[in-house]
Amino acid sequence: MQLGVIGLGRMGQIVARRTLEAGHDVVAFDLDEGAVATAADAGAEPADSIADLANRLDEGEGDGKRVWLMVPAGEPVDATLEELDPHLEAEDVVVDGGNSYFKDSVRRAEACSAAYLDCGTSGGPAGAELGFSLMIGGPEWAYEELEPAFDAVATGPDGHELVGPSGAGHYVKMVHNGVEYALMQAYGEGFELLHEGRYDLDLEQVASVWNNGAVIRSWLLELCEEAFREEGTDLGDVADRIEGGSTGTWTVQEALEREVPLPLIYTSLAERFGSRADDGRFSRRLANRLRYGFGRHEVRRRE
Repeated sequence: MQLGVIGLGRMGQIVARRTLEAGHDVVAFDLDEGAVATAADAGAEPADSIADLANRLDEGEGDGKRVWLMVPAGEPVDATLEELDPHLEAEDVVVDGGNSYFKDSVRRAEACSAAYLDCGTSGGPAGAELGFSLMIGGPEWAYEELEPAFDAVATGPDGHELVGPSGAGHYVKMVHNGVEYALMQAYGEGFELLHEGRYDLDLEQVASVWNNGAVIRSWLLELCEEAFREEGTDLGDVADRIEGGSTGTWTVQEALEREVPLPLIYTSLAERFGSRADDGRFSRRLANRLRYGFGRHEVRRRE
């Protein structure tokens, strides 16, 4: 199949490369010419504008244009759609693979001239090798049309699902991120007690043994082990400041609207915001470093 990819940051480059490696054709565009050149070096056909990308997709084989957006959530998605929409028809399909708010995705699906798939994407830069987990909402026919691309970008056929109608994909990803916050908080608090406790422990060693058969083993725990190996048991100069928070905020807001108690997720969100006061909590410092582990987000360091 032929796929247009708009947005060639870390995640967009992975989408383009994995699609190419699966034997599909990719037309790529980004406002950054260097990012377009990187995708072209990997085998993508470069476009110099959104209109140019749409025209190149028109020239390809098959019925309808298939476009995957990997631009930052919020206004950039709306701006991209505004420019793309005049080139779209009912048989075309647009995938939003960013971390959009699910209510925005419902609005965009209703307004878009093409079928709109909201695609929650989990796996971070590690997905370059392993593939992503994709949670998708929208019309079933559009999902089926994009299955070859989803197979390529995800870990395989088991790595993606149509979870419901428009908005459902980003809704499931929103809650996924809320769970992620709580898991990071739990690991952070446990290792903080070990760090401040009565024994002089090697926390990399503890994480390693937990990762071998323990009930609480996980990829996040592997990232704890990596953090202690690279930063040291005391986490070196990693700062007590955890960035992010939008998806966790959306999760808590939805829980309040639905009257569903989420005390662990709420507390982990509060801890994240509380870290902006920089009072030196070890658990927050570990959460700061874990965000680098799974998403290669910048590690804030102590001054």
